[in-house]
Amino acid sequence: MRIQAILSLLSSAPYVQEYFNITHNVLNHLGSISPYHRAHHHNASEIDSELPIDCTVDQVMLMHRHGSRGPIGEHRYIERLIQTLYDATYVIQELELPHELEFLRAGYNSSLTPHNLTILGRKELFDHGVQFALNYPHLTTDVILSSDSSRVVESARWFALGFFGLDPDVRILTVNDKDDPVSWITPAPGPACPRFDYSFGKQATLTWSKHYLPLITDRLNMLLPGVGFTDDDIHGALFACAYDMASHGASPWCGVFQPDELANFEYERDILMDASCAYTLPDNMAPLVGTVFVNKLIERFTDSKGDSRPLYLEFGHDVTILLALSALGLAKDDPPLSSNELRPWRKFRTSELTPFAANMVWEKFTCTSSYDGPQIRLILNDATMPLTICGQGMDPTLGTCSLDTFVNANYYSTGIRFRDKTWNATCGV
Repeated sequence: MRIQAILSLLSSAPYVQEYFNITHNVLNHLGSISPYHRAHHHNASEIDSELPIDCTVDQVMLMHRHGSRGPIGEHRYIERLIQTLYDATYVIQELELPHELEFLRAGYNSSLTPHNLTILGRKELFDHGVQFALNYPHLTTDVILSSDSSRVVESARWFALGFFGLDPDVRILTVNDKDDPVSWITPAPGPACPRFDYSFGKQATLTWSKHYLPLITDRLNMLLPGVGFTDDDIHGALFACAYDMASHGASPWCGVFQPDELANFEYERDILMDASCAYTLPDNMAPLVGTVFVNKLIERFTDSKGDSRPLYLEFGHDVTILLALSALGLAKDDPPLSSNELRPWRKFRTSELTPFAANMVWEKFTCTSSYDGPQIRLILNDATMPLTICGQGMDPTLGTCSLDTFVNANYYSTGIRFRDKTWNATCGV
């Protein structure tokens, strides 16, 4: 079994190295728990990031993920790793440690706070608020909407400080303050879709981890004989790399792993999220739930209710963004991702789609001569994401399309309503 796994993973190694050469920093490739960075979207390298000079952005809808946080369920793996190292203290002191593991002689401990926004997470949101104000100086609002999670509310506050400055005249509401039948920020999991379950993603992760973790465990046990690492310990070290980065901006563990090992960890995070809230979640559930966001976007940009605002500042989770992308058919792989085979050139890469502090910015713009009628653009993590859902109607230079084309292309979303027959059958309502 391990020989087959080694051959499978080695076959992808040249592609892994080429990908990392293109996208530079391997530590930006830790999946959805990566530090924030400008995205490199699939087939978007030739997209022009600047609108024509005669175009003006008239309306913006921001959906922002919370900033870097501490671990949630993963802390148990980190704690187990720490215990394994503590139990092997004497053994480690007697070993001749390679340079990248020399830090273990002084011991390793963790001061990570589960769930909470980190200091760097606060800075990410403040910086994004400042940059957003520079990008859209002509747009403002007096209300911000957030999920009811404390780290998301805090993220909204730090963004507001950067965007508005001290003592802003702005209200921060949560989804609990609204009387909407279903929230486009937190449509699932929850009572709106009882069948929506993260366990699908966890199962996919378990399958893939059996392919790559044992190889790292064997390698490190050869370097540190007598310590007795388990696969769970190695998982803990990978999580320690990511969450030390999220908390402190650096981790001694990140230098322990080779690029291909980090690529396999990144793929684990991708299949976790793909099966939890995107394309491999059964019964087309993620695109269905994501229609809530798409329909809200269309309602606002077409002003179908006559009450649209020029600026929407809203804060949620990685799930919020991935559900919306799923409804739009963006970053979709064909064939779907597999938990038994690494897909090096996949479109669905959460390091690019939903790192910590991910921000999905929808712009409606008009031009005096370049385009007829209102146009729509998606900027995801400071890079234009081509609106391939528009098909031949997408402008290949800007990755944009007309608002009319966008609405017509989203006939699936506009044909779904919360708790209609399709919704209830899919979600088990």
